[in-house]
Amino acid sequence: MELERLLWVLGMLALAALVFFGMRRGWVNRARRQAAELPGFPEAPEDAGAELLAAATGMYVGTTTAGDWQDRIAVGDVGHRANGTVHLHRSGLRIDRDGASPLWIPAASVQDARVDHKLANKVVPGAGLLVVTWRLGERSLDTGFRCDDKEVHNEWVEAVRALATPEETASPRQEEQL
Repeated sequence: MELERLLWVLGMLALAALVFFGMRRGWVNRARRQAAELPGFPEAPEDAGAELLAAATGMYVGTTTAGDWQDRIAVGDVGHRANGTVHLHRSGLRIDRDGASPLWIPAASVQDARVDHKLANKVVPGAGLLVVTWRLGERSLDTGFRCDDKEVHNEWVEAVRALATPEETASPRQEEQL
């Protein structure tokens, strides 16, 4: 009886190890495939200029392919959630992440911003994520940040949208009316 229980426990541990091995292997393969498809992420400038809004603290949720909230970008440390601070400058958006490199989104790359409730396999109640859509090379990405103060999300959306050029933020209906 004791031997049978020991064998069951060992079998379950082996199964758990196999599951974790498969998850790790999938993550590494995804990162390798995306590294071949994506250009390098832009470096944050030493002096980005004055901040347009007061910095906001919160959690960097992740970056995904635009329009696919579950297709997380895994290149480098971009795929890891982290607490951080978001800064908005005329030249771009910088997310300083605890334990990870800063993420820089140049103003020229910004396409749009919105408040959403899901990104990178994280779902929050209500509309609780600031999501910035931007271009990296030929690919559009969504980057999400959940501010500690949920009241500032709409203010951030408007300020980030102001960085984008008018034709990039115009909806298809607006373009038809022009």
